[in-house]
Amino acid sequence: MRNTMAMLLAGGVGSRLNVLARVRAKPAVPFGGMYRIIDFTLSNAMNSGIDNVGILTQYRPYSLMKHIGTGVPWDFIGRSRGAKILPPKTGAKDSDWYQGTADAVAQNLEYIEHHHPQYVLILSGDHIYYMDYSELIDFHSNHNGGLTIATRDVSLHTASQFGIAVTDATFKILDWEEKPENPRSTRASMGVYVFDTEFLFHCLNNRTGNDFGQHIIPWVVKKSEAYAYPFRGYWQDVGTIHALWEANMDLLKEDSGLEIEEWQISTNLDEEGLTGDRLPAFIAHTANVKQSIISAGCCIKGNVKWSVLSPGVTVEEGASVTNSIIFHDCYIEKNAALDLVIMDKDGRIGEGALIGRGEKETPNQLYPAHLNTGITLAGKNAIIKPGSKIGRNCLIECHVEPDDFQKNEYRSGDTIRNLKRNLMQGDGARLAEANRWLK
Repeated sequence: MRNTMAMLLAGGVGSRLNVLARVRAKPAVPFGGMYRIIDFTLSNAMNSGIDNVGILTQYRPYSLMKHIGTGVPWDFIGRSRGAKILPPKTGAKDSDWYQGTADAVAQNLEYIEHHHPQYVLILSGDHIYYMDYSELIDFHSNHNGGLTIATRDVSLHTASQFGIAVTDATFKILDWEEKPENPRSTRASMGVYVFDTEFLFHCLNNRTGNDFGQHIIPWVVKKSEAYAYPFRGYWQDVGTIHALWEANMDLLKEDSGLEIEEWQISTNLDEEGLTGDRLPAFIAHTANVKQSIISAGCCIKGNVKWSVLSPGVTVEEGASVTNSIIFHDCYIEKNAALDLVIMDKDGRIGEGALIGRGEKETPNQLYPAHLNTGITLAGKNAIIKPGSKIGRNCLIECHVEPDDFQKNEYRSGDTIRNLKRNLMQGDGARLAEANRWLK
């Protein structure tokens, strides 16, 4: 694989993840207790023998850059190996930022040229899967096309969410549909592409748009030859709240196909707040833990069932956590109960609070497309007032405090907002409007 280098797209906003992606880039969202989403793509590259990875960052890159560091956890260090962070060459104009996936790679063609690879592997940093990229490269070289796209079969019901390849019996792509309303195929793009380097340069230097799925791939299918590599392993796009929850729950199932240890997924254990500086988890005699992941530094005195707990989570006596994902250093006080909840870092559930009660059918009023499957979402540093009752499909914004609770009970679909922050934003908007008129 020394003739192949990878460009990893990790600058996505991830708006469908709502408050989880407002404080970090989507690939930096925690997953499976001690990991982050990007760990899977980086580990695949490491395990496939790829020596050099360019990591294209843009939106809120700090936590992602801190996590990746020098690339040591994935063995990307040495005279001939490396993981290089490639932010946009920002200036005063919006056009200085990456304008799309293809534009991001196009702005770094000099970096690719420096390594003079035969093939360039374009990867996404926001999927949970295991793939030996060497098999994909072999498929690409054997089919003599300028571009190969890794694909997998999806249901006809979900095909409209992906780029879809219409192929013949040899896997040659005859037509390409980007998120079609009426799909003619169920062969969906995984966001993993292989280009001959010279052909990639030709495509990007002659592009009429800035996105691979919308512009580059359709152009290649019409003007040249592209092939679809059939992937049959586990793969999950965790770009939505429900998909993120579902993939975490797959870790707890014996037959899901998601096997982190078997896949040899690595992470940065020395990053502040992870497991490197944590004591082992403590499970008290009062605890009842079933079918769950309990990370280092957790203290469990209550009940935890079918849940994934990141490092440093405390569940006090009499409290219960069910069907939930709890990020780092959250504190669940006595007799609180959570069901179908995703809670971001450093949150606190007050004593006796009940979250995740009521009907699942009522979507969130502000974000019906994000929260509609019964999951209640709590942002970073949210502190839930003791004794509160909160329904399903609710959104609890980042930095919510007990004073923000205007009532003791919130129905399914409600949103609990940070009143101080929203007031400040409102004052700022009014001040900006006033200044505009003064000018």
